[in-house]
Amino acid sequence: MSWTVKGVIARAEKQPAELVDVVVPDPGAHDVIVDIDACGVCHTDLAYRDGGIADEFPFLLGHEAAGRVAVVGDAVTHVEVGDYVVLNWRAVCGQCRACRKGVPQYCFATHNASQPMTLADGTELSPALGIGAFIERTIVHEGQCTKVSPEAPAEVAGLLGCGVMAGLGAALNTGAVQRGESVAVIGLGGVGSAAIAGAVLAGATTVIGLDIVEEKLQAAKDLGATHTINTAGLSRDEIVEKVQALTGGFGADVVIDAVGIPATYETAFYARDLAGRVVLVGVPRPGVELTLPMLDVFGRGGALKSSWYGDCLPERDFPYLTDLYLDGRLPLDRFVTGTTDLAGVEEALNCLHHGDVLRTVVKNGSAVAPA
Repeated sequence: MSWTVKGVIARAEKQPAELVDVVVPDPGAHDVIVDIDACGVCHTDLAYRDGGIADEFPFLLGHEAAGRVAVVGDAVTHVEVGDYVVLNWRAVCGQCRACRKGVPQYCFATHNASQPMTLADGTELSPALGIGAFIERTIVHEGQCTKVSPEAPAEVAGLLGCGVMAGLGAALNTGAVQRGESVAVIGLGGVGSAAIAGAVLAGATTVIGLDIVEEKLQAAKDLGATHTINTAGLSRDEIVEKVQALTGGFGADVVIDAVGIPATYETAFYARDLAGRVVLVGVPRPGVELTLPMLDVFGRGGALKSSWYGDCLPERDFPYLTDLYLDGRLPLDRFVTGTTDLAGVEEALNCLHHGDVLRTVVKNGSAVAPA
């Protein structure tokens, strides 16, 4: 059996997203059909729509989602029908060189569904990050489903599927923030704001948020930032001096760049203390180059790290962070700044250009009919 459902696609580069009929196939042996309850609108989806990631159009957009398992393949053992899950794009293989070395967060052969979803005319769709979740029902590999407490609302739990996990993990996992350390975060969108929350959760005593939008600076304070800096009109050296002034004159122990352009990375590099850590979690555009003096790279010491998906392990991190939310220790609900439905995805994507939202979440409520 297959199912015809409504989903949102990007048919061609920089063209408006479209709400269309999508055919979801019967699951393969290790595949799972998930009814999507909610899916966050992420900058990655905007990049897919505008051709900034790949050119394998048409794309089925959406990837930051939570829902219920509806159907399972014959060989599935990881989940059962009815399980409440957050979808992930790191279904580790257990066999590649990274997994064998004990660093599965860098898995080079993550699993995806064995069969494609298609348009009504048979055109195969490329699912965003191997998921495709701006849809009523999707197909994924069983390893892409992580069970979490059903007490967490889908619009909150689903955020762990991408951006919020990337930011939290940049602080908790990649940056390895310790109790009593100082942390500065450059760029306070959804990922950067999550890095603020991660630094607070880790026990950092000085947490500095940097952005050019006052509303985002206030949101960072609401998430626990001890200080904020509006960097509009400031030079790199002026920003560095302000960070140093808040950290005893030395710079922060960890600086997280959640923007990913040369100017913000250079600021992060010089705003850290000697032997401090720089974490790049903002994704640079193709072709962008960075120039730093080799003597400064050597002389300042420390570590320059990239954070892929917050270096998370979904089976370890998603349930733990969901439970922290339910215990009142991690305010995931504050990231939800608006909701919409599948018909509102294009407008929500365009709103990302304005810089005044953390996450708009698409909520589903439609019945699913067989094809």
